[in-house]
Amino acid sequence: MAQTQQPTDTTPILSVSGLNLHYGEAQALKEINLDMIRHQVTAFIGPSGCGKSTLLRCFNRMNDLVESARITGSIRFNGAEVNEPSTDVISLRRRIGMVFQQSNPFPKSIYENIVYGLRISGVNDKSTLDEAVERSLKSAAIWNEVKDRLNDSALGLSGGQAQRICIARAIAVNPEIILMDEPCSALDPISTLKIEELIEELKDKYTIVIVTHNMQQAARVSDVTAFFYLGELIEAGATRKIFTNPEKKQTEDYITGRFG
Repeated sequence: MAQTQQPTDTTPILSVSGLNLHYGEAQALKEINLDMIRHQVTAFIGPSGCGKSTLLRCFNRMNDLVESARITGSIRFNGAEVNEPSTDVISLRRRIGMVFQQSNPFPKSIYENIVYGLRISGVNDKSTLDEAVERSLKSAAIWNEVKDRLNDSALGLSGGQAQRICIARAIAVNPEIILMDEPCSALDPISTLKIEELIEELKDKYTIVIVTHNMQQAARVSDVTAFFYLGELIEAGATRKIFTNPEKKQTEDYITGRFG
């Protein structure tokens, strides 16, 4: 007997409305409106300098670290305004994790890399930490490769392994969203494939937003694609539609390689 399929929750987990960002006098984002749906992979594509990573860093307030950054408009995470002065930024970054372009394992053991966020949160119970390490490394599809050397330095790992360790570190604190800023750009094709397969598995538990220059990657891993150009969101929609039948000529020109 066929199982009844659960209805998809289409309530946005992240909702961007009228967002503008300036670095000093220069405007990096212009009136961005975009919803990201729970348990979907949303890919941001567009040429270098078009605002993809800048927008990604707005979601967990990473742009707070840039003194000249000034933001207007709204970003709501589960309905709550991200940029409210009362927002607990440490808690926000725990719930919205980030994986960067260059894998950045800490100069610590593999084990201590994974439990870093938990220790900061005051978790020191060994059995809890051990469970989190195994769960996170399994979720990041690297447990079998490193389970016998958890006390070795994470700096001795290959690029692809190090990136999966960084993903495991983000997962360990049970986020709701994982932001990925070009996570495969420094990796070889085999490591890239492993990360792409991992993204497909992770979306059952997490919402993922990925910035990528690789349009084939966006087509492979994402449910929704958003195309940016010169700080503007030109078009967003179901990935298949964006790549086969975009509404805007600018999108078509970029995807077919006429510019960018």
